[in-house]
This record gives sequence, structure tokens and C-alpha cells, in this order.
Amino acid sequence: MFEIINNTNKEIKELDYLNDYIKFVVAKEHIENAIFNIIFVSNKEIHKINKKYRHTDRVTDVISFALEDNNEIINDEIRVLGDIYIAIDVAYKQALEYNHSRLREVCFLATHGILHLLGYDHMIEKDEKRMFSHQEELLREYGINR
Repeated sequence: MFEIINNTNKEIKELDYLNDYIKFVVAKEHIENAIFNIIFVSNKEIHKINKKYRHTDRVTDVISFALEDNNEIINDEIRVLGDIYIAIDVAYKQALEYNHSRLREVCFLATHGILHLLGYDHMIEKDEKRMFSHQEELLREYGINR
């Protein structure tokens, strides 16, 4: 169904909790017969990914690659949702900036990525409100508060 991968040289203490939280999100969103990955990377790695695929020469917190958007990737038996890359150092820095826990920031970014894989977007204000309120609803329902 999903895999959480640590491609950094850091111990990420939030991974066990994140695993249980993502199971909750998968159930709430009725994600069935699907696979996706959440991959933790360094700032250097996410910068390279951002530059290569988004043509943006900077570090970012999360990038999602929604494979269902690609008509060349078709699998009738299982949905291949895609990959979510999270820069762990950016997540930890943002947790400090927003004055909440590292756990909340990691779960927030993972939720954000999953919703992108499911077709949510935030390019226009109406869609942004819908996506961000749904993210907060999922986090709050699981007990992850600011």
C-alpha cells in the first residue's frame, strides 16, 4: 500500500507515529488497491529534484509526483498514486517557525503530499481553502493539533 523511506543519514523519530497516521489517512480517504511512497530526503536532494522537475532553483519542503496524472502509466489492477518527497531539515525548521511539534509538521507535509496525489491542488484560492481545510480536518481528527 505505502512505504515510508528515509533516504537521509538522520534518525527520524517521527516515522513510527507517521506510519500509523498515514494508515488512518488511507482509511479516511478510502484509498484502496493503491501504492505510494513517502521519501525523506536532504535539502540538497530536494533542491536537485525541484530544479530538475519543477525548474525551480531552490529548496522546498515537500514535492509530490502524482503518477495517475501520467496517462502513460496505466495499471488496471492497482492504482500507482506516486511519490512524496519531504525535506526533513526544512520540516524541522518550519516546525520551529510555526511554533508546533516536529511530528505535526511531518504529518502535515505528508498529508499535503497525499492530497496532491489524490488530485487536490491549491493554485486558486477556492481550491486552496478546500485542500488546506481538509488537511487540518484530518490532522485534528487524529489528534494532531497546533
